[in-house]
Formats: sequence, structure tokens, C-alpha cells
Amino acid sequence: MPDMDTALKEIMNLDGCIGVALVDHTSGMALGTQGGGKDLDLTVAAAGNTDVVRAKLRAMEMLNLTEKIEDILISLDTQYHMIRPLTSRAGKGLFLYVALRRDRANLAMARHQLRRIEADLDV
Repeated sequence: MPDMDTALKEIMNLDGCIGVALVDHTSGMALGTQGGGKDLDLTVAAAGNTDVVRAKLRAMEMLNLTEKIEDILISLDTQYHMIRPLTSRAGKGLFLYVALRRDRANLAMARHQLRRIEADLDV
């Protein structure tokens, strides 16, 4: 089982990956980050995407949906932003946030690899 830093580095190896963060959606704090830079402040992205997760959870509650969120995809002109809530007991309340370059990323492959990494992640 990879630890958080190893898992984040593995995610950075995805084609087109710009940055990744492991985020606590209760506090909005990034517990770990890789990548990012001047064009993508991962701590700001972590806090902002916490609001996205909270809004979706509230909407699901109002709709009486009992399913779990597999991932949330935000498509921008040049990027994909993926939010993947962790489903393990140890990962409850955490999500992975991944930014990908749209011209280089294979979205289906990225989702597949994130699913695999998440399943093995030890937090």
C-alpha cells in the first residue's frame, strides 16, 4: 500500500497531470500536494473544490440520493479538473483533486488509474 506522498507522485505521472492534492473536505485543507505552480495554487484549489464537494453532497441529500460520488469532473477549455472522494474507511472525508491538461490527458485512463491508486492508498 503506497503512502500519501508515494500515491501523489504516482498520480503526477499520469499523462498531462498538472497537479494533485489530497484534501480534507471538512476543513478544506490540503493534506498533501504535488505539482501545481504559479498558474495553479493547489491550496487555493483545495479550499475552492471543497465547496464543490459540499454543494454536491447537499444536493444529493435534498434529492434523497443514497449513492456515493465516484468522481466529479469539471471540463475547462484547456484542462480537466477531477475530484474523487476516497471511499475507504481511513479516507472518509478526504478527496483527491487532480488537474490535467486537456490536450495531453486520456480521461478514461486517468479515471482508471485514479481508481486503482485510491484502492491501494494508505492514509
